Amino acid sequence: MMALFTPPPALALIQADTAALGFPMASDPEVGALLRTLAASKPGGVVLELGTGTGLATAWLLAGMDAAARLITVDNDRAVVAVARRHLANDPRARFTIADAAVLFDALAPASVDLIFADTWAGKYTHLDAALRLLKPGGLYVIDDMLPQPNWPEGHAVKVAQLIAELAVRSDLVVAQLAWASGVIVATKRS
Repeated sequence: MMALFTPPPALALIQADTAALGFPMASDPEVGALLRTLAASKPGGVVLELGTGTGLATAWLLAGMDAAARLITVDNDRAVVAVARRHLANDPRARFTIADAAVLFDALAPASVDLIFADTWAGKYTHLDAALRLLKPGGLYVIDDMLPQPNWPEGHAVKVAQLIAELAVRSDLVVAQLAWASGVIVATKRS
């Protein structure tokens, strides 16, 4: 069973740098394994990661992507993205952007993205419609941290519940809520 979770080559180095930086918001390896699998389902696709962080999820996404796929990853924190760039920038499929994720929504064409992993506020708790407009029909929208987390600030549980309720009633998505790792929602954009 452990072979299913064989980590991407750069993961151990990224984890060490993440710990040294004291970055507390790293994605779970189980979420990473799911992201790798979902990225593999989009050959030649465009993958958008909202919230690069130190690149842990980025490494998993790249591990699942084929040679023709492209990854656009965005974060507004230069210090954490520097870790991701140090270990992953040599991959020609990856484009790192330093900006608020919401700025990127206007720069991308509607229905141009095959998979979105939203791991920051923009595209998850704010600007949800703008992010979902980017998805192609059949495109996947993935979020994590939907189960209670010890690092949630006061009042965050209400925001999570509101987001889950909003996603559940959208007619443009088919949604699955998974009690996997930190709590994952996977949604597919309808035609």
